[in-house]
Amino acid sequence: MEPSAAVDTPGHEDPPGMAVTLPSQLRLAVLRLSRRLRQEANGQITPSQISALSSINKHGELSLGELAAFERVAPPSMTRIAARLEDSGLVARRTDAADRRVARLVITDAGRALLEETRTRRDLFLAARLQELSEEDREIIARAVPLLERLVAKE
Repeated sequence: MEPSAAVDTPGHEDPPGMAVTLPSQLRLAVLRLSRRLRQEANGQITPSQISALSSINKHGELSLGELAAFERVAPPSMTRIAARLEDSGLVARRTDAADRRVARLVITDAGRALLEETRTRRDLFLAARLQELSEEDREIIARAVPLLERLVAKE
């Protein structure tokens, strides 16, 4: 087996000077790409806020507890994130029809516009980077996308 195709085992460290294993390479590449894409977001919104906004857009009206669960953050953290989104006019709170004690968050038109702007900026960044690759390399990446989606689908 080639070193780049080796599989990491828990507690395994590659010896100095040896090739990094596939899981390590993939982890680093995904983290670096993710970090770079986050930099393409509107500078006035944090990655946590854009993620929460995306979840509200995807799932519709959500309570703070539901949103915290989707985002896998503690409810107090989500309360702060939601407050900043609301202060920025990106979400609005609505009283739950079934339980008037519960507030539900809904995305506003400004929130949708910000998401669209962010997606466009990120897509343009990736499109420019992909154009720097050969057609063969772009085809390899295109074939890898469904595999990457399968890796995260088991969450």
